[in-house]
Amino acid sequence: MKRHQPSLIFVTGGVLSSIGKGIIAASLGSLLEERGFRVTLVKADPYLNLDSGTMSPFQHGEVFVTEDGTETDLDLGSYERFLNRSLKKEHHMTSGKVYHSVIQRERRGEYLGSTVQVIPHITNEIKKQILAQDESTDIIIAEIGGTIGDIESLPFLEAVRQLFFEMERTFCLHVTLVPYISSSGELKTKPTQHSVKELRSLGLNPDMIVCRSEQPITEEARQKIALFGNLPQHMILDNPDHSSIYFVPEHLEKQQISSKICQALGLTPKNNHDPLIPWNIITRALASREQHVRVGIVGKYSDLADAYKSISEALLHAGLPLKTFVDITYIPAEILEEPNTDFESVFEDIHGIIVPGGFGSRGVEGKINAASYCRQSGLPYLGICLGMQLAVVEWVRNVVGIADAHSAEFTPQGKHNVFSFMTDWVDMSAIKHERSEEHDKGGTMRLGSYVSDLKHGTKAHAIYYQDTIVERHRHRFELNPKYIASMEKTGMIVSAVGEQGLVEMVEIADHPWFIGTQFHPEFQSKPRHPHPLFLSFVQAALQRQQAAVTGAAVVSDVCSPALSTE
Repeated sequence: MKRHQPSLIFVTGGVLSSIGKGIIAASLGSLLEERGFRVTLVKADPYLNLDSGTMSPFQHGEVFVTEDGTETDLDLGSYERFLNRSLKKEHHMTSGKVYHSVIQRERRGEYLGSTVQVIPHITNEIKKQILAQDESTDIIIAEIGGTIGDIESLPFLEAVRQLFFEMERTFCLHVTLVPYISSSGELKTKPTQHSVKELRSLGLNPDMIVCRSEQPITEEARQKIALFGNLPQHMILDNPDHSSIYFVPEHLEKQQISSKICQALGLTPKNNHDPLIPWNIITRALASREQHVRVGIVGKYSDLADAYKSISEALLHAGLPLKTFVDITYIPAEILEEPNTDFESVFEDIHGIIVPGGFGSRGVEGKINAASYCRQSGLPYLGICLGMQLAVVEWVRNVVGIADAHSAEFTPQGKHNVFSFMTDWVDMSAIKHERSEEHDKGGTMRLGSYVSDLKHGTKAHAIYYQDTIVERHRHRFELNPKYIASMEKTGMIVSAVGEQGLVEMVEIADHPWFIGTQFHPEFQSKPRHPHPLFLSFVQAALQRQQAAVTGAAVVSDVCSPALSTE
């Protein structure tokens, strides 16, 4: 029996990086999914790192974690937020991952003494990894990272060229920048012409060009790009700047992108309903926001919003059913360490604080001070991963009364490390984890999805409105159980417990809204399904804002999980 062959759509980029290939690929995937196809997306990154786990956010933004624990590029976060599925390790490849696989096979003698070369061995491995998807997949959309002309991406593009000859249904979507020169009032198509020329020199011809620009491209520009791109004019689409990435699917589909690609691939949609129905719900929700609330994110990367991409998106999602713009202020944690810091001034007009996850000692005391201020002032606080750990450290220091409390991450020889490696008290043979060989941190790392049980009567249980949750993790240090009794006796409650009794959530019993999570709830938030923790947090921030205006007391409350954009 002939094996099912999926259709392949390759998304390449020209002129420069960061022009939105990932959002366009995700938008297309969502539209094709709404037409009844089973779609998967693959990101191919040309860098030599095995994955994104050890890369600085300054290089590639946040590290996104999939449910199976793969540390990936932030584009996979965009894919998941647009699609109705979760992605796994086979949906992200790097040059390092490809070369590592080939070298391992060579060491095992699987090439039978052949000279191992880029062609065919590396390109064959790239093709293998692109095609290593579920057999039920109808369409694979593979985004090739980087820009046409980069040396690093050449093996990937050669593999794509070969697949065009080997597979029955292939399509190349090329994304380029069409700059607008304000002094002359012109859109310039020359960079796109050169990008297409470079693509052709590699043996690839674009089947469609999507033009990124500050404003919609003119018919004259469209005609010129079609002429030099050797394409019919209707295959030249534009994607101007939008106020939100969630307007992109609607804009592209108004140009019939999914119909044109289905026709080119010879595919018949499996259903006839309008693929924009779910996106119309979202865009209407975006347009109906009437009020503003301001949330502060206290972190190390205050000048780099992409370092907290999933958090900012989760806040936007939470604002949709509440008809609220969630404005974000990024606060450098270091400024909260200065001895004469005026916290009232720093947090003026801020109605909720998030301290996100992270690694390293820079700004740690500032984050602890932020947690202390929120605890004492009643300002809503959401501590994620490290933000949860430091909130507990602050509590043990200042409420329990252990002044030198800290984490083994920062004081390895400390006497009162409230957080340390779980190997200090847990039998690791009974729990899944990532060993330290690849991370060289002398312990273990919990990555991916884990199950937790919520305690009845807690705010966490009321927010989720269920007994068991599954959330994604990315951390090494765990709360030492010997401190739990003194914490709970003084009012900080453990509200969720996971495998081997590991603490997953804490909250302050008599605070309007103060919750810490060992996991990363932001990784599972979607525009159509806001995460309940973020939904409740934004509602608490709104209550704080209203109390500041009216002078009324802030009421501890939670948001119904039934609130949705659907």
